[in-house]
Amino acid sequence: MTDSQRWFLVFGLLLTAGLIYLLAPVLTPFLIAALLAYLFNPLVDRLTRWHVPRIFSVTVVFVFVLLLVSLLVLLFVPILQYQLNEAIKEIPAINQWLGRVIWPWVNDHFHVQSLDLSHLQNNWMNYFEKSSGIITQIWKTLSASGIAVVAFLVNLILVFVATFYLLCDWKAVTQAMINLLPRARSEQIVSLMKECGDVLSSFFRGQLLVMIGLGLMYGIGLWIIGMDVGILIGVLAGLVSIVPYLGFFIGILLALLISLIQFHTWIHLLGVVIVFCVGQLTETFVLTPYLVGDRVGLHPLLVIFSVLAGGQLFGFVGVLLAVPVSAVIMVFLKRLRTLYQ
Repeated sequence: MTDSQRWFLVFGLLLTAGLIYLLAPVLTPFLIAALLAYLFNPLVDRLTRWHVPRIFSVTVVFVFVLLLVSLLVLLFVPILQYQLNEAIKEIPAINQWLGRVIWPWVNDHFHVQSLDLSHLQNNWMNYFEKSSGIITQIWKTLSASGIAVVAFLVNLILVFVATFYLLCDWKAVTQAMINLLPRARSEQIVSLMKECGDVLSSFFRGQLLVMIGLGLMYGIGLWIIGMDVGILIGVLAGLVSIVPYLGFFIGILLALLISLIQFHTWIHLLGVVIVFCVGQLTETFVLTPYLVGDRVGLHPLLVIFSVLAGGQLFGFVGVLLAVPVSAVIMVFLKRLRTLYQ
């Protein structure tokens, strides 16, 4: 590569980065659509292998996903609303327990004033008594700004339309991108990108199933031992488990605190520990190996380091993207090691 070609490449990269930065609000729906198309394309390909026309396969996948999401919302929103109301009712007991046990110790050792949570309960109760449910209140909050609602609906429609067209023309889009690659290196680049794609697809699809599995295990386990807000804690722990190990620690701390306040017995604390230990062991030895697989290939210590490094460099977004980015970096490092050897 000559010096002029190098400078042209650097200028092209800088120009592309600047355009992406300036057009970020416009590009966001298309990036979300590309991610959704990437995730759902294997389902469409499987239907097309059964000699189903591609446009009909895309329609079937769209309808199936929309029905599944609607069913989950109809099933879980009332349950979560009930659990949230039960959690709010526990605030007086939590406030009494904190005033009797925790705040005296904290005040004696750290000279910190106690915190009264009764006003928090009153605010939450008034907030939900004025609405017929969580969805209604969310809609009232959003509808307070008409422009925000219109922008949200336009972006949502744009995401659906772009995802549909990308799924219909996925092979043509990918082939067009391949045609832009230098002919001498296209085979190696395509092989590398395919390996990175396999790793990312294994991680995203598998991690979603792991989150659902952990949420169900934690919620059902805590419900079995009699915890009033067990399902709510289980769902929260499952969602937070997108960050490795964070769901376990947050879930078990919340469950121990609520169990101590609700039951006042050590046997229920033991039950909480058993539920979360069984869930963590199941994730480590069953869910992650079978759902995520060994393609990610990151050692647990490397996962912890990746999460901490991502948080230090890029904040919360870095924490979320730490593991998949580290998996892609490992693919590149393995390829470099192969070339070196």
